[in-house]
Amino acid sequence: MKVCVSVHGRFHAFELAAGLQRRGRLASLLTTYPGFAVDRLAGTDMPVRAAWWLEARRRVPGLAITDGELAAAFGRFAATHLPDGADLLVGWSASTLEAMTPAKAKGMKVVIERGSSHIEHQTQVLRDAYAAFGLPFEDTQPEVIERELAEYQNADAIAVPSAFAARTFVERGVPEESLLVNPYGVNLAQFAPLRREERGARVRIVFVGRVGIRKGVPGLLKAFAPLAREAELHLVGPVEPAMQDLFATLPMDNVAVRGAVSADQLPSVYADGDIFCLPSLEEGFPLVLLQAMASGLAVVTTPESGAEDILTDGREGYIVPSGDVELQTSALAKLCTDAELRRQMGAAARLRVEHGWCWDDYVDRALALYERVLS
Repeated sequence: MKVCVSVHGRFHAFELAAGLQRRGRLASLLTTYPGFAVDRLAGTDMPVRAAWWLEARRRVPGLAITDGELAAAFGRFAATHLPDGADLLVGWSASTLEAMTPAKAKGMKVVIERGSSHIEHQTQVLRDAYAAFGLPFEDTQPEVIERELAEYQNADAIAVPSAFAARTFVERGVPEESLLVNPYGVNLAQFAPLRREERGARVRIVFVGRVGIRKGVPGLLKAFAPLAREAELHLVGPVEPAMQDLFATLPMDNVAVRGAVSADQLPSVYADGDIFCLPSLEEGFPLVLLQAMASGLAVVTTPESGAEDILTDGREGYIVPSGDVELQTSALAKLCTDAELRRQMGAAARLRVEHGWCWDDYVDRALALYERVLS
């Protein structure tokens, strides 16, 4: 089996491609990242075809490109750079449509990689969430939705990272047998429990991700407020523009908004924390959840994060309904007031990810699922 991986950007595609390369299964990696960046980030030499100018247009001020335009441009690039002799095209959702027919003409099966819930589910959840704050949700363009729906319809299979995400597809009529459920992995050497220095009396709760409505941050701030005397909350990640005005209306005592950090800084962010909280309203399977567990942190999260695939409620942490502020406060309070419970749950979290959740495990699962598609 030879696999072509096609991604506009990075996501977890580089880990997938690197694992396939080590197993002699990679035909090529198509991406918008230049080859030197792929080599540095993936840590291995791979056959890469890069539409680097599209990444430049995404990042450089004055060269702006919409999500729909980027997806279509990369889809056209992929269509003209498919390798000969490949058996399977694994393409990221929204940016694979133009390559699907050429791939099938070459005898390839097509798997669409969707890193979140069904796009119609995602869009409706976020519209409702934004509307609750009197805000419009306009991040997902209609043309992107149309592209993804067409890809879902024409793909041989759709890869999703959690049982939660799979359910949102089945609820919209996608046959369960066409879904490949494969949760992601984590670098167990990069993210590991470290000795936590004493900082005084306050327990530190850490959130990592895009600081915004989708990740449930407004509810987290309300849930944290009753605990602000004995704890501190650190919000780590880029701040959504809508949150700037919302911060003025939400409780912010002992809340540190730290902004984005580099990937190299993330291990120390977890090492400095006592509890990890990710109260997402909609997700696929966030890498930060695995990173925090690998770092030995007890977790408070929601079913929408895909946590039920890896976390047993009450063992490695707590799974609470999204939007339920009172239950979120209760779960955080249990961990804030009981250091031994935090230690036990953090140790259980690390032990859980050590068995089946590294990137090699992810690639092995992917290959088994790809064999199913080809057969």
